[in-house]
Amino acid sequence: MPFTPYHFGPSGFVGLVFRKWIDVPVFILANVVVDVEVLALWFAGLGAPYHRYCHTLLLGAVVGALWGAAAYPLRPAFKAVMQTLRVPYDASRLKMIISGVLGVWLHVLIDGAYHPDVKVFWPSQTVPLGTREQLKTVCLVFLIAAIVPYAMAVASYMKQNKTRPNLP
Repeated sequence: MPFTPYHFGPSGFVGLVFRKWIDVPVFILANVVVDVEVLALWFAGLGAPYHRYCHTLLLGAVVGALWGAAAYPLRPAFKAVMQTLRVPYDASRLKMIISGVLGVWLHVLIDGAYHPDVKVFWPSQTVPLGTREQLKTVCLVFLIAAIVPYAMAVASYMKQNKTRPNLP
C-alpha cells in the first residue's frame, strides 16, 4: 500500500504543538507529497524497492523545500480550511518551505523504521532500529495525543475571534 494513515498522528501532533513555527497544512501534506515517489514507482511497475531517493534525508529535504515553495500560492485555501477547523493560521514563504522539509523528514524517519528498503541516511546504508508494531503504537499514541494541541488551537482561535462554538 503506497499510502498509510500512520503518518498523520505524529505529523498532526508535531504540527499543532509547533504551529507558531510550522505551517500545519504544509507540514501534514508533506507526509503525502513524498509518497508520490512510491505511487509513481508502483504504477510504473518498476518493482521493489518502492522507497528510493526521495525517502532519504538528503533528497527528502529537496522534495520538502519544493513542496513548501509550490504550496505558497495555496495559502488562501489553507487559511479557509484552518478557519473551518477553528485553528489560527499565519503563513509565510519561509515558514512553508521549512515546514515542507521538516514534514518530509518526519515521514522519512517513520518509513525508515517501518520499511526495510528505506535508506534514511543515503548514501549510507545504515537503517534505523525499531519494529513495525512499535511504530504503529507510537503513531497511534501521537494521533490520540494530537487532540490536546488541537483543542488548545481551537480555544486560541475562539479567543482571537471572540466567537463561541455553536452547541446544540
